[in-house]
Amino acid sequence: MSRDTGDNLNRNPSVNEPMGSVIDTYLSRRSVVRGGLGAAIALIAGTGLTGCFDSGGGSSSDDAPTTPTNPVTPTPEVPKLKLGFNSIPGSRTDACVVAAGYVAHVLAPWGTPFNSTANAWKNDGTNTATDQANSAGMHHDGIHYFPINGSSTDGIIAINYEYIDENALHPNGPTTVAGKRPVEEVRKEINAHGAGVMHVRRVDGRWQIVDNDPLNRRFTTASVMNLSGPLKGTDHVKTKFSPDGTRTRGTNNNCGNGYTPWGTYLTCEENWPGIFVNKGTVPADQRRIGVATGETNYQWETAAGDSSEVNDEFRRFNITPTGASATADYRNEASTYGYIVEIDPYNNTSVPVKRTALGRFRHEGCWPGLLTEGKPVVFYMGDDSQNEYLYKFVSTALWSAADANPSDRLATGAKYMDSGKLYVARFNADGTGTWLLLDTTSATTDGSTLGAKFTDLPGIILNTRGAADAVGATPMDRPEWTAVNPVNGDVYLTLTNNSSRTTANAANPRVPNRHGHVIRWHDADNQTSFTWDIFVYGANASGTADLNRSGLTELNQFASPDGMTFDSRGILWIQTDNGESTITSYTNDQMLAVIPSNMVDAAGKQVPVNASNQADLRRFFVGPNGSEVTGVTFTPDNKSMFINIQHPGNWPSTQVATDVTVGKVRPRASTVVIQRADGGELGV
Repeated sequence: MSRDTGDNLNRNPSVNEPMGSVIDTYLSRRSVVRGGLGAAIALIAGTGLTGCFDSGGGSSSDDAPTTPTNPVTPTPEVPKLKLGFNSIPGSRTDACVVAAGYVAHVLAPWGTPFNSTANAWKNDGTNTATDQANSAGMHHDGIHYFPINGSSTDGIIAINYEYIDENALHPNGPTTVAGKRPVEEVRKEINAHGAGVMHVRRVDGRWQIVDNDPLNRRFTTASVMNLSGPLKGTDHVKTKFSPDGTRTRGTNNNCGNGYTPWGTYLTCEENWPGIFVNKGTVPADQRRIGVATGETNYQWETAAGDSSEVNDEFRRFNITPTGASATADYRNEASTYGYIVEIDPYNNTSVPVKRTALGRFRHEGCWPGLLTEGKPVVFYMGDDSQNEYLYKFVSTALWSAADANPSDRLATGAKYMDSGKLYVARFNADGTGTWLLLDTTSATTDGSTLGAKFTDLPGIILNTRGAADAVGATPMDRPEWTAVNPVNGDVYLTLTNNSSRTTANAANPRVPNRHGHVIRWHDADNQTSFTWDIFVYGANASGTADLNRSGLTELNQFASPDGMTFDSRGILWIQTDNGESTITSYTNDQMLAVIPSNMVDAAGKQVPVNASNQADLRRFFVGPNGSEVTGVTFTPDNKSMFINIQHPGNWPSTQVATDVTVGKVRPRASTVVIQRADGGELGV
């Protein structure tokens, strides 16, 4: 989630033990095992939560060992990678800064036409709603490269457009006339949200969009989409637009992303609740997820009743019941949002599908685990709000390698994503964890069951957060992107920050947590237990030992980790969305790189970032003033990297990303392509 969107309120009413107190208990127990308080303090300051990761799935039983079998498996014998660049200083300029030996250029900034229907972007903000529906949207976020025939020079980029800056979008900012938003402005704003697909090609070493290619498409908050999974066709999602509950319109506030092993894009609906308003009796699921009861984010609903309105295109954002039944109004419109949306980037006639089985909340990302023939497909997901939860979905269908290149990708998606088990994580103070099933038979902390509380599986999914509260999941410090290490299957999660935390726990140990951290775990084969530690703590270099627990220096200090991914070789790339003043006074948002499999002790077991190995975490890239660095993907040969610059304050003035902007420009979020000047592989 961008720090510029969403209200970031704590809406968790549960009394579930938070990560902070889990950490406190963990450290107390570890101090006894390791020889007293001094050892516990050394553990915090030196190596993170646990000293090293071993193989094993952990245990959730009452007789689990005090010193757990830790999460990460021993690193297999692979050619040892080394980062081939030096960490760069921070930057406070209207330009991108990248490691020595690399070049960067701008690709497809906001307003770039996808086809001939759209006029070229205009610096005065006068492009129309139609232009915007056929051009790159605003505030680029999650992104993924899909090769065409395996190519590293010809492919498809799928990308999220998270939110809008109304002051930049319109000539003189948003307007309201007699309490109503003008329909042209509203349509333009609706069309600036969503996602996009664009055919890109590298020509003479430089990437560009293939103009007017049939694959180039936009998906906005008005695009028709299908519903699938447990909620499809239920009374929960029937509306005047879709009386049979099988379709909806649009996707909104798409932040993090994912992909599937069968070649589709997963875009994640995050801070969407603020576009809806309910001025009547608010159901529990709407309260828990944050649907507005007063003023919405953009007041799109105020354009309802205009003579040009088509099929209640504005009315649908007011979900106050007005008719005799759900099919007479839009009381259920918000129930069709909050999902993982699957898009087939290769098929320009396909209709996106909302996969409801993966839960309904403020999705930040959706990353697949490593595949094994004959075993389920697993996806990991964060819910980006203060004190929310980490989830995973385990498919009923078992993976078949024949499905890697199917003739119908969305049908394959239905096979693996419409039926399965949804879990939420509980982190234990001994370094183990449990995946708690969200199903009708699941026991709740008050002695009931989820079936008794929510009736059936559709009811549970509709109120995924409430179900997670009820089973006793661990509230986290804004769980955002997940990433899976291709070397050993360990899973990493960015915990951005949490200003509302008042008590600590094992997985969220700092109160308040202004800098954030990255946690990792390894799942057991039974899919219901795991072992975990904290990989790295964000901090400023001058922080005291209880703050700078990973021993960071000026060359790698960071706060608010957000976007994150592994490349195919096992390099972990971490991006930031920082608002902590000590760091922001030194540098803009950034991207760092590290190779976790290289961080080992004398026995060859992986350890977290600590004072002795922190130099292996290196700053690779810094964005322009005011921006967030987010979204990252690579070509198969790892020679081109695509990242996004969201909400820059005054950039770019040229197509060269590293040129310093002089004077005032209308800022444009953009994708930046990074390549090595000598044409070699990135990072090494």
